[in-house]
Amino acid sequence: MSKPAPFHTDGQEFWTDERCFITELVNHDACPELSLATGRVEAGVTTQLHALGVEEVYTIKEGAGRLEVDGGAIQVGIGDSVRIAAGLAQRITNTGDGDLIFYLVCRPRFEPKTYINLEDET
Repeated sequence: MSKPAPFHTDGQEFWTDERCFITELVNHDACPELSLATGRVEAGVTTQLHALGVEEVYTIKEGAGRLEVDGGAIQVGIGDSVRIAAGLAQRITNTGDGDLIFYLVCRPRFEPKTYINLEDET
């Protein structure tokens, strides 16, 4: 067994076309089995309807929202976790007054090529 070795992800928050901010905490070739990020959606904003080619788990850290998955919708709040299978349409709306912040775990790790925009781009 090899010795553990640290790896680095820059951890800087960035804006995405998905209409949310992302901070990647773990997303590296050294750990292809998963990635970990935080998402931040401002009050009143709905993220882009999309699917991923990987499994994803949302865990709500702050705020409240309405999560749509595969045509259904549920309300989510602090401490709630939701598993989203690969290929399902999804988006989340911040229904609170402040930021909606959530952890995103993808298995295997997220790569841009796994993102599928399901909104009309006209």
